[in-house]
Amino acid sequence: MSHALEFTKMHGAGNDFVVLDGIRQTLPPLEPIARQLADRHFGIGCDQILVVRPSRDADFRMEIYNADGSQVEMCANGIRAFYKYLRDHGHTALDEIGVETLAGVVRPRWRGADRITVQMGRPIFQPAKIPTTLATGEEPVLDTVLEVGGEVVRVSCVSMGNPHAVIFVPDVDTAPVARLGPRIEHHSAFPNRVNVEFAEIRDRERVRQRTWERGTGETLACGSGACAVAVAGILGGHLERALVVELRGGELAIGWEHDDAPVLMTGPAAEIFQGRIELSATSETSS
Repeated sequence: MSHALEFTKMHGAGNDFVVLDGIRQTLPPLEPIARQLADRHFGIGCDQILVVRPSRDADFRMEIYNADGSQVEMCANGIRAFYKYLRDHGHTALDEIGVETLAGVVRPRWRGADRITVQMGRPIFQPAKIPTTLATGEEPVLDTVLEVGGEVVRVSCVSMGNPHAVIFVPDVDTAPVARLGPRIEHHSAFPNRVNVEFAEIRDRERVRQRTWERGTGETLACGSGACAVAVAGILGGHLERALVVELRGGELAIGWEHDDAPVLMTGPAAEIFQGRIELSATSETSS
């Protein structure tokens, strides 16, 4: 028996999402069909699937599925798209809400003109909580040697609710994202896999970034990754506490007032189109 799903296609700085409203429609189990929905040839096509759910602990709950079907803790570009969807489709008119995620409650705030600020929470540096086995104890993993298939790279590790390994490179355009990204993602030093950021510092207030996202591959933007790059660069003494991260799909403004403060991320969100997909035939009708 076929099942038609209503969906909304959105993006945040080029990081694209399929939003499914689990409040206004009954959804089937998503793990078996996430790959189909995310497939750019036989499905809708997206980096991640965002699901709107009710919450007991916040205003709404956001579930996130990667293109490979795995469920993840947090997506910063996704939370902006999620919040814009809620406002545009009549779920809320509030200028700030709480959204429950697997990484905790995140608070997006409306800035007008489709720009949203997200309080991302405090970065996590303890190796066991990132998690990574590159170090033990409480000291941050900064500029640490990682051997990948006989090649040595230097990584800084931080969690923004999800794990990141940041590599500073002289030229992000020629960085070996496709070659090293998947190897580091699946490296034994990262028990839950890891997102890999390749970052080029242009000056103390601007960074260029490319990201290999776990379970998805290279994406045009990664908001939590931009926060991780900013934090690693600030702790390394290379960046100011207010800066711009330039991604292939757009720019994000990142602020980290002091070491014990939450990281603030401001950026765009946009709706692309609405449609529905018949799961049995993997056909799509846009409206």
